[in-house]
Amino acid sequence: MESIRVILLPGSVLPAQPAYDELIKALGLDVQALAKDLELYARDEPPADWSLDTEVDGVLREADALGWETFHLVGYSGGGAAALAFAAKHPDRLLSLALLEPAWAGNWDWSPAHAALWKQYEQLEALPPEQFLPAFMRLGVKPDVVLPPQQPGPPPPWMAKRPAGIKAFLRTFKSYDLDRARLAAFRPPVFFALGGLSNPDDYGEIATRLARVFFPDFHLEVFPRRHHFDPPHRIEPQRLAGLLRRHWDQAEGKG
Repeated sequence: MESIRVILLPGSVLPAQPAYDELIKALGLDVQALAKDLELYARDEPPADWSLDTEVDGVLREADALGWETFHLVGYSGGGAAALAFAAKHPDRLLSLALLEPAWAGNWDWSPAHAALWKQYEQLEALPPEQFLPAFMRLGVKPDVVLPPQQPGPPPPWMAKRPAGIKAFLRTFKSYDLDRARLAAFRPPVFFALGGLSNPDDYGEIATRLARVFFPDFHLEVFPRRHHFDPPHRIEPQRLAGLLRRHWDQAEGKG
């Protein structure tokens, strides 16, 4: 039996392997899953010309190197934004798209609440690194959510790159032109996982917009106890794996 081919893109904080280890185990041996790190972190500093197109090109290189003419694509947070950009530019390469709370701002006609939230995100750029990440995390969840405390001891070496990387995402969201017409023409099925404790003015609105305006074959799955910083691919991998496998089977005509 032919295996399922999938590329998984992480968010702007945790590297791909620790982000997706448990999900890959839960998916089973017949799934060829590549957890791909972001091009953003290939060097010590984000490249001056980095944009979502850099990530799109990186996914294309990986797929070509593997000999994958078509495949499934999964993206979380910033990786979800890159997955949306890939779907707009190379729809013919995708069997399906799965979005795990993708980040997005851009120049769309957002609600006043979403626009105001992104003004707050933009204001974070002036903060020093030790204040930046806690403030960034607070904006991503509902006000009454208790965020996990910082782990004791020194942070892992890769963490030093994250404030600059997140700021690079915030900057590209202001200028990147995500082609709405091409997204509306995307025909493979789209799966969206949403945490019930995430900020509804951010990820909830993105889900609503993508469902109503763009993708004709769209499935939303809510994880009531999850939020953006304890996402289902890490906390509920078995449930998410089952949903993704069903999504992929339907995309390949097996469901």
